[in-house]
Amino acid sequence: TPLALLRTELELARRRPRTPDELRAALDSAAAEVDRLSRLAEDLLVLARADEGRLALRREPIGVHDLLETVARRFGTQIDVAAPDGETIVGDRLRLEQALVNLVDNAQRHGGGTIRLEAERRDGRMELRVADEGNGFPAALLPHAFDRFTRGDEARAGGGAGLGLALVDAVARAHGGTARAANRQRRGAVVTLELPT
Repeated sequence: TPLALLRTELELARRRPRTPDELRAALDSAAAEVDRLSRLAEDLLVLARADEGRLALRREPIGVHDLLETVARRFGTQIDVAAPDGETIVGDRLRLEQALVNLVDNAQRHGGGTIRLEAERRDGRMELRVADEGNGFPAALLPHAFDRFTRGDEARAGGGAGLGLALVDAVARAHGGTARAANRQRRGAVVTLELPT
């Protein structure tokens, strides 16, 4: 789909003379599709490396509160952060940010209401959660949420490739952890990365 959209934008831009504003809009649209293709290629590369057990991690101590605040700031919108000060985990900051950014992006596109980034230590492990107040996951999707190319109903699909949650799962497993998705009791979805501390 990104390649088809990119080709269409460029072909339309070449068909007839365009005003500078029309050309700028076509270039902006083409650039957005190139970004989307780059993310797709990166996600596929991460998943391929994870399949081969070659997803290299640069492990370092990471302040959990700082990690969640960094992810929240990337979106420029109000995202609630709830994490205890002073808690740390050892992991690959770039990969964990990538997983959390995927989850927040999903919550923004498919969820609703307030989005929360939360961290909590439980039973010797650290849980990193992204929760929203939308309609939640379709019940039939939950058992397959982390399968590649799996997308929910039209309301949750939103034109993605269905790789975001698979990537989250791969990052969690590379850290010796797990990922799980659920619907909240009142309303909304929550996805949890459970990582060793």
